[in-house]
Amino acid sequence: MKHTRSVFVMLALTVAMLPTAYAQLRSIQAFGVLPTNDASVNAKNLQKAIDWATSSGAALYIEPVEVPYPIDGGIILKRNVSLIGANGPTPRGTRHPDAKRPVGSVFNITDDSKPFIVVESGTRIEGIQFWYSKQELEDPTKVIPYPPTIQLNKAAFTQGVKLSDLTFYGEYIAMDFDADPKFKCELILIEHCYGYPLSGEFIRIDYCYDIPRFLHCHVNPAIMREIGYRFSKAIIDSVVNRKTFAYSVNHTDNAQLMDVFTFATWGGIHLGSESYGQLTNFNLDCVAVGIYKEGSNAKNRNWQIAQGSIIANAGNTLEETRPIIIDGQGHTAISNVEAFSGDNGALTNLERSYDFLWVKGDKRLTVSLFGCRMRNYTAADPLTIDNPNAVIQAVACVDHGEALYNRIIQPKQ
Repeated sequence: MKHTRSVFVMLALTVAMLPTAYAQLRSIQAFGVLPTNDASVNAKNLQKAIDWATSSGAALYIEPVEVPYPIDGGIILKRNVSLIGANGPTPRGTRHPDAKRPVGSVFNITDDSKPFIVVESGTRIEGIQFWYSKQELEDPTKVIPYPPTIQLNKAAFTQGVKLSDLTFYGEYIAMDFDADPKFKCELILIEHCYGYPLSGEFIRIDYCYDIPRFLHCHVNPAIMREIGYRFSKAIIDSVVNRKTFAYSVNHTDNAQLMDVFTFATWGGIHLGSESYGQLTNFNLDCVAVGIYKEGSNAKNRNWQIAQGSIIANAGNTLEETRPIIIDGQGHTAISNVEAFSGDNGALTNLERSYDFLWVKGDKRLTVSLFGCRMRNYTAADPLTIDNPNAVIQAVACVDHGEALYNRIIQPKQ
């Protein structure tokens, strides 16, 4: 009974504190950002709110509305400011009870000339939906190539940015953290974000000095199913044919990618030649290339890849349909990764892959595979080795005949 009473006391205190916590947030409506305004007026007023908040590090509350806030791009999220909405990620969309539109903390973006928002250091965007209501759903030739929804400041150092619980509907590029080499970014955290970028690029990051994290992110064309919208098969095929990667990392140390998913993009994850880190717990579904890992040196261009599945079936030819490609230098440790292919009616596909792993190049590199399950490939061997200097060992793997597969490959003496 004492334990029960203490729980009720804690709950009562929590409830009592809620008004105080919300009092720390200033509604954007107090600054004149309203669902009845023109997009240009809301953009100007949101910028005024951000300008006010930067000196104190205040948080601005994106007050939920029945009709999304129309808004132009070109917003600068200045240092120290947080934009906080009422929503968690909404992977199939929120929906008004009587209309085909999302509700809640939603920005309706129609500006195709500027990134929606550029983030500076020490900023946060959380619990918000971004809706491109004019985006084409049927005809690939009419897709609007909107600038990125969220972009870092390319003319200054950007450090300490958190993007969390965000949903994107109809975006072209969701999050662009490709920095200028003179202004590297650092400590970028992106988690629990959902969308389907019509460029095929959901998150890209380049020249990040240390520790970018992509956690629990999901790319899927069914993103607006609850709202009542869908992308046609022709649109989905056009996304795949752009030959881009849903997640890209380069020129960075200690990258961490965990629990990432993509469906119907050309590439799953590109691990660039100037990067290293860990990739774990992933699913790359209906792609042409699952993982493309490069490396520019043998010291620290190493990736540990574990606990994932790849369904590679979406290339235009079998030769370009590969679950994993490794090129360059460095070490790649692959553990408990499976690849299998099959048909999926959502997109045009080949129903199978060429192999499991393709090793390219002519410089010495090393690869270890343990406990990998490999099937639905058409080559005679699951490993295609086109690098005469590669050192590879596969242990306790399983081939497409469900036989144990163990193999050692070393350069000829």
